[in-house]
Amino acid sequence: MATETKKEVRESWKTPSVMGSIAAVILIFFGILGKPEIVSFELTGVREAIQLPYLDISSSLLGTVAGIILLAITGYVAWQVSRNIRASIWFSLLFGAIALVALLGWLAAGSVVPVAFILGSALVLAVPIILGAMAGVMSERVGVVNIAIEGQLLTGAFVASVVGTLTENQIVGIIAAMFTAALFSAVLAVFAVRFLAQQIIVGVVLNVLAIGITNFLYQQWVTEDESATNSPGTLPIIHIPFLGDIPVIGPVLFQNRITVFLAIGIVIVLWFVLFKTKLGLRARAVGENPLAADTVGINVSRTRFWWVTLGGLLAGLGGAALTVGSSGSFGREMSGGLGFIALAVVILGRWHPGYATAAALLFGFSIILRIWAHQVSPGIPTHFLTMVPYLVTLIAVVGFVGRSRPPAADGIPYVKG
Repeated sequence: MATETKKEVRESWKTPSVMGSIAAVILIFFGILGKPEIVSFELTGVREAIQLPYLDISSSLLGTVAGIILLAITGYVAWQVSRNIRASIWFSLLFGAIALVALLGWLAAGSVVPVAFILGSALVLAVPIILGAMAGVMSERVGVVNIAIEGQLLTGAFVASVVGTLTENQIVGIIAAMFTAALFSAVLAVFAVRFLAQQIIVGVVLNVLAIGITNFLYQQWVTEDESATNSPGTLPIIHIPFLGDIPVIGPVLFQNRITVFLAIGIVIVLWFVLFKTKLGLRARAVGENPLAADTVGINVSRTRFWWVTLGGLLAGLGGAALTVGSSGSFGREMSGGLGFIALAVVILGRWHPGYATAAALLFGFSIILRIWAHQVSPGIPTHFLTMVPYLVTLIAVVGFVGRSRPPAADGIPYVKG
């Protein structure tokens, strides 16, 4: 027991170690050796009723201040670890946000950072990750590992685009995408719950199946006449009066498509159901101790089946957000690993809807950063920028997960005695 405790404490030091390394890099290369040019942070966009002045600061000064703050956060987290106190995930998220601001200032030295545009784009790009992560939270909270999020997103994106085009109704496309992804997820649930199959293997097979089917249909059918099968367009922007005119927050949260509003609402509802209702308590009991849950009369198999299946609905909506909610058409393998990033977000967010959403926003930020950085700093190699979201995934999971513990029965089949 003592050996196990020491191991847990030793493993927890990886978080302050990674934090310290990143803070040192930012302080030295972005601060002390950084660019002296002024960077301007544009806090409002052209459509906002209230205009705020630009925030101007030297890029190197910003890097220095950010580096010092990050070192302070690192020191505090290290102090908590030394006392065997579990550091709050909000310190990791705050650390990541400050580091990204410093990176923005370094990239845009001598230029302008459009804050509202970047934040709004980050939220839109994070929606598929958020909804995929919510599907993962629902599955793993009841003890089923959902590796198939990637396939569910891809299936939802394909069906939303095709059905939305054929029916000339984007909402019908979204509904079809949700139900198709739910059926896809039900396959995982059946194999995991009824046949007690190895859940990770089933998830991998389903991902490959989704890629194969969508690629085949896209190549053999959709490309024959894309205007008739793959042109659903994008959902209209909804502007909420008054709230949409608030500087920075307005265009980010209250001038958006319905998929964004639904994603925000789903996160709130899922948090409430999981932690404030009897239904959520039963689901968490199934994921922690299915034998005890069965003893008190909870149907473990039924609970797992429906939570995994309904999680597929959310992933299908996330897939629809890729097409009718963003790009306006389907492309081959357009999910591009977002399902695996969503799975990493579930772990980083410690199987909590709120924390996972905050982590997903950081990944959405990293994706828009890749696009925007190519415009303001064309000298940076394109291939390096393409790796940014995946590098963030590796750093976050390896360096910031710490001693997060999954539900005790996650991935373990339950056989009723």
